[in-house]
Amino acid sequence: MKLFRKNPGSPAGDVAGKDVSEALFVVLDTETTGLDPLHDRILSIGVLKLQGGRIRVRESMELFIAQEHFDHRSVPIHGILKQGPNRRLPEREALEQFLGFCDGAILVGHHIGFDLEMLRRGLARHGMPEPGNPCLDTDLLYKATLLKSPLLNKKAHYSLDELAGRFDLSCKDRHTALGDAYLTAVAFLHILGLLAAKRPLTLKYLLRIGS
Repeated sequence: MKLFRKNPGSPAGDVAGKDVSEALFVVLDTETTGLDPLHDRILSIGVLKLQGGRIRVRESMELFIAQEHFDHRSVPIHGILKQGPNRRLPEREALEQFLGFCDGAILVGHHIGFDLEMLRRGLARHGMPEPGNPCLDTDLLYKATLLKSPLLNKKAHYSLDELAGRFDLSCKDRHTALGDAYLTAVAFLHILGLLAAKRPLTLKYLLRIGS
């Protein structure tokens, strides 16, 4: 998975040197008009902060974005209508708020490569530079917790629903950007616990297995 490219002068590229307990993580999720980064657009971004093994619930944000491109076929999944009760921001304004929220943090997401590609294309449309944030994928981290055995048939990918089932987590707000970000954050904490039971955790190790 390709990370965001380092933005010269930004401190975000240096966060990997911090201790895991001190590092600031921003867990993110996007809801989109579809699954084609070339043609589809982001409808909402959900982000929340996590540090020292705690989710900082009060430091969360869900942004809804005004988009001309819209595909009604995706509405049953995310429930976002083209005209809805939530205030829609222009895409550039939403991306600016997202970048400010994530400054100096390690980004975490489930199958985060898709979210990153959607964000990259959005930033490119407005001539905005990519940040230098390191990124972690909870799917890759979860697979590192599984036993290595010829008797265990590991899947290529594990869904967020499968992680929720594994850790007995509620899926009440599934398929909302902030709801999925929260679900991913709780799963991430469980995964860190499993990894820590195997060996001392370092950010260098997390970034090696999860990005």
